[in-house]
Amino acid sequence: DFQEPYIINYTFTLAQEASLADNITDVRLIGKKLFQGINQVTKRCYLLKQVLNFTLEEVLLPQSDKFQPYMKEVVPFFSKLSKKLSQCHEYDNQHIQRNVQNLKNTVKKLGESGEIKVIGELNLLFMALRRECAQVDQG
Repeated sequence: DFQEPYIINYTFTLAQEASLADNITDVRLIGKKLFQGINQVTKRCYLLKQVLNFTLEEVLLPQSDKFQPYMKEVVPFFSKLSKKLSQCHEYDNQHIQRNVQNLKNTVKKLGESGEIKVIGELNLLFMALRRECAQVDQG
């Protein structure tokens, strides 16, 4: 799924379009801070699954009328990915819950600008999912 050139292009173009509208430059959502305290690949993948579900439900679906035609292609891709990750092992890990909650709180605090930032970082989410969850899928 991650190798499809068109979905890579659409995801990166969508992120680029959104980052042009993103005026909050001192906040990074998908970065080292998100993975703080979580070293195991399977746990990192589970964390990303949580972030992906939040991104879909709270950001992409409500904002799906924006950034066309890219959103129209990217949302179904991420939805399909989310379904594939649904059998991903659930971890009751305080680090994971806290890190995901911090991300959600930051986005909510920033309001619509936070949602635009999430869309602007879809390329980072895509790359992190590819890096962490493709390994789990193969292993």
